[in-house]
Amino acid sequence: MSPSAPPTATASAPRDRAAPRAGGAGALLVVGFVLMSLNTRVAFGQIGSLAPVAGFSPALVSLLGLLPPLCMGAFAPLAAVARRSGEERGLWWAGVVLVVGDVLRMFGLPGLIVGTVVVSAATAVVNVLIPVLVRKRFPRGRVGTMMGVYALSMGLGSALVAALVVPVAQATGGWRPAIGLTVVPAVLAAAGMTPQLRHRPPRPAPAARVERADLPLAPASRAERAGLAQVARTAVAWSLTAFFGIQTLVFYTTLAWLPLVLVQAGLGRSAAGTGQALLICGVAVGGFIAPVLAARRADQRPHILGTVLVCVAGLTGLLLAPGATSMVWVVVLGVGLGAGQALPGVLFAHRGSDHDQVAALSTMAQTCGFLLAATGPVLAAALHAATGSWTAPLTALIAALLVCAVTGMRAGHDPG
Repeated sequence: MSPSAPPTATASAPRDRAAPRAGGAGALLVVGFVLMSLNTRVAFGQIGSLAPVAGFSPALVSLLGLLPPLCMGAFAPLAAVARRSGEERGLWWAGVVLVVGDVLRMFGLPGLIVGTVVVSAATAVVNVLIPVLVRKRFPRGRVGTMMGVYALSMGLGSALVAALVVPVAQATGGWRPAIGLTVVPAVLAAAGMTPQLRHRPPRPAPAARVERADLPLAPASRAERAGLAQVARTAVAWSLTAFFGIQTLVFYTTLAWLPLVLVQAGLGRSAAGTGQALLICGVAVGGFIAPVLAARRADQRPHILGTVLVCVAGLTGLLLAPGATSMVWVVVLGVGLGAGQALPGVLFAHRGSDHDQVAALSTMAQTCGFLLAATGPVLAAALHAATGSWTAPLTALIAALLVCAVTGMRAGHDPG
């Protein structure tokens, strides 16, 4: 098969990627999709901004930085259970659980910790189901755009909340109202997905087959239980996992510690909070641009390499030119990190042969990748404690990204 050719299938297969119905149904799908996307990282961008203001200890910041990727890795396989009733219902239930978790996070430090676990579990399901929903409900030509919309919405929601948490905490004299800001978008997300509960997926063709050299399709009756075992035997799956895992490690480490890095570089606490918001704005921009550009090509290796190089440039700038120019490098880093978070969605859709394999690739990469990423904030804290500066942690992140540039290349193209 030519790398630029789409997977071959029976004539009925294109129905699986049919465009959403014109008119109100299509608009409701897009609205629900955007509202759900807004919530995907909102809760996780608050702690870094609040830490200098609320007086959170380094141990608490480390724990709250560790929990999201750890729990998202551990709970990603729940998406397979959620898919049994359809991606739409799975996302709606995830939205309901998000509301519960966001409310719990306002009940003191124990609630903050338990609620973060709940929110992370719900987000794990969203992370896996979003690429599958896009592959199923939108035509192939719109996959990049919709993954870009997903990443843009994710970044804008996180940036808005990150910008508000410090002023709200200062105005109210406590961190709980600031943490509670995330309840509003979570309620909107659950409400936005409610109309999709009426969606009934078409029955799959009984003998549909998709041929691909490195990802053989299991029979429909065995797809769910064999999917992960199949993809785990392929180089493309492990390359995807390495790219996603290292990019996510850098993302969550930066999200947890950037404000304190900026404070140590000489910025004030409010300025450090602004830096966090600028980082996430950069994430939104990079997250939109990367999938839109990458989806237009059969070979995404240039996009993988470009993503890594932009991240390295941002970290190198923070390392060598702190102070007045820090905000510039923060934005550069954010653009690279946003691209690194959004690009895997396109890779899942392009490297998977059908919906089941897209889900299997997404589940494997996110389960293993998030577990790897969970070590980032903790190791960065340990390096900082051992050396007394952020030079060693930033250097280690740069080294990890260089490894990512090599190991992630296989994920960027089809065989042949």
